[in-house]
Amino acid sequence: MTTKLVVGLDGHKSGDRAVDHATMLASLIGDCELIIVYVVEWSPYSFQTAEENEQRHKRREQEISMAMERVVDPAVAKLKAAGVNARGLVRHGDVASIIMAIAEEEGAAQIIVSRSSEGGFVNRIFGSATSNLVMHASVPVTVVS
Repeated sequence: MTTKLVVGLDGHKSGDRAVDHATMLASLIGDCELIIVYVVEWSPYSFQTAEENEQRHKRREQEISMAMERVVDPAVAKLKAAGVNARGLVRHGDVASIIMAIAEEEGAAQIIVSRSSEGGFVNRIFGSATSNLVMHASVPVTVVS
């Protein structure tokens, strides 16, 4: 049975640390698949006209395509070139909720993310995607610093 690890990328260099750690774990596990995930933050709580919603949908599709091309595909290609079983996903929504949902859908054994200092003071007070994952995920979460 293949062990699945979900690796959350944030589009910054800190995501490379999460991928590196997941790669090391995959080498120890053996039969392992890394699921590289990038979430485009998006709030469903925006009230717009029908025309604005149509434009928003187009932007959403463009954002997903861009994130796949610029963030996820290069990470997956690098992993595959190194002989690691990997695939990528890009979704829109709340980062922590989406990563937890993917982990559950995929039957992942663990979620791996990096700690980024880019959130500043506001995230330290009100929380971040990483802290929400640690507090609410149904599988272990490894936070790489």
